[in-house]
Amino acid sequence: MGYLKKSGGVNGAILSRIATNDQHGENSEYFDGWKAYDKDPFHLSRNPHGIIQMGLAENQLCLDLIKEWIKENPKASICTPEGVHQFSDIANFQDYHGLKAFRQAIANFMGKARGGRVTFDPERIVMSGGATGANETIMFCLADPGDVFLVPSPYYAAFDRDLRWRTGVEIVPVHCSSSNNFKLTVEAVEWAYKKALESNKNVKGLLFTNPSNPLGTILDKDTLKNLVRFVTRNNIHLVVDEIYAATVFAGENFVSVAEVVKDLDGSEVNVDLIHIVYSLSKDMGLPGFRVGIVYSYNDAVVSCARKMSSFGLVSSQTQLMLASMLSDDSFVDNFLMESSRRLGVRHGVFTLGLKKAGITCLISSAGLFVWMDLRHLLRDRNSFESEIELWHIIIDKVKLNVSPGSSFQCTEPGWFRVCFANMDDDTLHVALRRIQDFVSKNNHKTAEKASDNDQIIQNNNAKKQKWKQSNLRLSFRRLYEDGLSSPGIMSPHSPLLRT
Repeated sequence: MGYLKKSGGVNGAILSRIATNDQHGENSEYFDGWKAYDKDPFHLSRNPHGIIQMGLAENQLCLDLIKEWIKENPKASICTPEGVHQFSDIANFQDYHGLKAFRQAIANFMGKARGGRVTFDPERIVMSGGATGANETIMFCLADPGDVFLVPSPYYAAFDRDLRWRTGVEIVPVHCSSSNNFKLTVEAVEWAYKKALESNKNVKGLLFTNPSNPLGTILDKDTLKNLVRFVTRNNIHLVVDEIYAATVFAGENFVSVAEVVKDLDGSEVNVDLIHIVYSLSKDMGLPGFRVGIVYSYNDAVVSCARKMSSFGLVSSQTQLMLASMLSDDSFVDNFLMESSRRLGVRHGVFTLGLKKAGITCLISSAGLFVWMDLRHLLRDRNSFESEIELWHIIIDKVKLNVSPGSSFQCTEPGWFRVCFANMDDDTLHVALRRIQDFVSKNNHKTAEKASDNDQIIQNNNAKKQKWKQSNLRLSFRRLYEDGLSSPGIMSPHSPLLRT
């Protein structure tokens, strides 16, 4: 019996450029941290010395509410005696428009998640396989290979995969800095746009997350309006990834770009240029359901995205259950309120624990993470090499998977994204204890080193003083001896020398 010979490299099968390029971004520290966790995952009893996953932005704080709803509504699933009568219809449903009840429920939920200040048309709801699929779909609709999208940095580490890998679209960062708390400004966007044009780039649009990943900050309404005016003036697209819309736990209300579009008059906004990406992965904590949404005000984009959705549909079984759940206004209202409250409590506990360790974070009011400032722990505050060194210590010694700022294209070393909503309270306290112990030991070593340095300086100063005194005595002796034979030299006892 013969066997197929397996070979690789240039002598093996010829693969596509997509299959062989490195644009996926899997080799970054962002994904390396996940791999380290997978090899040694923490568990309170089975592996208490393992790595705690703090690099994954999951929202597990309200899953109990969803479980309770499922128990109380067995008809929502075809896998229960109460709902199995729908099995044949749901099992055979594959229309890429999606269940009408599902699209209506999603539209209603999106409105509620934005405070009820704006409504969404269910006919513009396009399904996709999570926000990853939705972002890629919108890129396919709006840009050709080699075209450019401006993306404010720091930005989501996997955007290099989602926006670029298969589409061939290029990302030009709009760099933001800690000098103004990484706030996105129209001036920064205009500068990046101008530089891209000067480099002969074909800029097709601006894309950003709001609330921000990884910052957890929210864009104010005036800035959003000015950005809408900017894209309208330059006839480029605006894509706003709003997958953290319902994770706001403090400060002012989240303002959706949909609200801005409604408020501006027709001369200030071209609605055909405005698009929203949404998902239930963060707001409801359901990333495994792979519910991604493209919402566009452009009819041609809706039509094209819907055709493309054939490659990443949400399962009809998932649509059925979510249509029922999200149509339950009482459940949705309570869930959104309780989720916001629990996120606020968890954020407060975590940032207070960091503060006790002498660690500060960028002030934030949304998201499932904090933007942690560890610049004071770097060997060299101006070196990304020092940032990666510190990251390795945190992974290997402290046993925490946090994500270095360089993975998010941050231009300043020493910032880290740390997720706090993907674990239970006990695990969070273990993580905080590890951080506090690490900083305490580091401070102790720093103090010891400083003490040793002080001792070395004191010893050197003592040696210098002794050397000066010895040389001073020798100088006086020479002056005195020379003075005996040289009448032009003053005596060391002269009052002029003493002065």
